Amino acid sequence: MTLLVGDIGGTKTRLGIYSKGKGPLSPLQEMTLPSGDYPNLETLINFFLKKTRVSVVDAIFGVAGPVIGGRHATITNLPWEIDREKLQDALGLHSLHLINDVEATAQSIPLLSPGDLYILNEGKAEAGGTIAVIAPGTGLGEAFLTWEGLGYRAHATEGGHVDFGPGSSLEIDLLRYLLEKMERVSYERICSGIGLPNIYSFLKERLHREEPAWLTKQLQAAKDPTPVIIQAALDGQAICETCVQTLNLFAKILGAEAGNLALKVLATGGVYLGGGLPPRILPFLAEEGFKKAFTQKGRLAPLLMNIPVYVILNAQAGLMGAASRGLGLMEDGSPLSRLS
Repeated sequence: MTLLVGDIGGTKTRLGIYSKGKGPLSPLQEMTLPSGDYPNLETLINFFLKKTRVSVVDAIFGVAGPVIGGRHATITNLPWEIDREKLQDALGLHSLHLINDVEATAQSIPLLSPGDLYILNEGKAEAGGTIAVIAPGTGLGEAFLTWEGLGYRAHATEGGHVDFGPGSSLEIDLLRYLLEKMERVSYERICSGIGLPNIYSFLKERLHREEPAWLTKQLQAAKDPTPVIIQAALDGQAICETCVQTLNLFAKILGAEAGNLALKVLATGGVYLGGGLPPRILPFLAEEGFKKAFTQKGRLAPLLMNIPVYVILNAQAGLMGAASRGLGLMEDGSPLSRLS
C-alpha cells in the first residue's frame, strides 16, 4: 500500500510517496515545488502525481497553518484554503488526513539521527521529558511532544502568533516602529522569513543604518528580500553590516521566544529548531546572543541552561514526520478518513 505525503509550506511544498514496507525514511518518489507557482493545492498535487505516475489512495498533509477539526486548513502565508472532503474528492482519494506542519516536524524528532542535528546548547535531556519545537520558515510555527508511556505524541499550537514581548530598549523601539505599520505585532512578524525584512527596515529607517548601493539594487530586483538579506550577512566578499545586525537581532529574539516556549511546556526533553531558516543562519545562532537570550529567564535560568537545544538540519523532517504519522495509522488498520 502506498501513501501520498505532503509538507505544505508558504514558500515550498514537499511531496513524497511512501510505502508500509520501506517506512517513513525511504520515500518511493519525492519532489519539492514552489507553492506560489500554483493557484491551489489540488493543481500542485496533480502535477506531482502526473510526473511520478504512481497510484495512491490514501494521503496525509502537514500544512503551514491551523487545522480545524482535521477537516479545514488555511495556509497562513499563502492564499490557499483546504477543505479536506473537497480535496479528497477532487484527487480521487479514499482517505485524506490533515495535520499542522510543525506538528509533523515534531513527529519526526524520534526518527532523527545525530547527523540530522546541530547542537546549540549541550544540556542534558530528561528521559520522557516534554520536547518543544519552534520552526521559523516563511512564518513561525511552534509545537511540542509529550511522553505517552510507549512513545511521544505531537501537539500543534499557534504559539508563533502570540504578542511580541521586547526584552531590551532596542527591542522596545522595534516594537514601536512596527506598531506604526501594523495593528498588532506577533513573534512571527519578527522571527520568520516575513519578519527579517521588518528588522532590516527598522535598523535602516529608524536607526539610520547604512545600505550599500549594491545591496539597494539587489533588494529592488528581488521578489523576496529575505534571501538577499541573509546572503549579504554571510558573504565574506560583499558583506553588509546592517544585514549582520539584522541577523544578530533576529537570533536574540528567536532565542528569547525559544526560551519562552521551553518554560511554557517545561521542555526538559529538549528544544528543537525546525523550519527553513535556522540551517541557513547557523553562524548567528551559534553565537552567544541566541543562547544568552534563551537562558536569561531570571530565577529559572539554571533550568534553561540544562535544556538541550538543537537545530534540525534535515530538510525532509516535516515530510518524514507526516509519513510516520500516516503509516502508523495505516498499520493500526484504521482508515485515515476516520481519524481526520
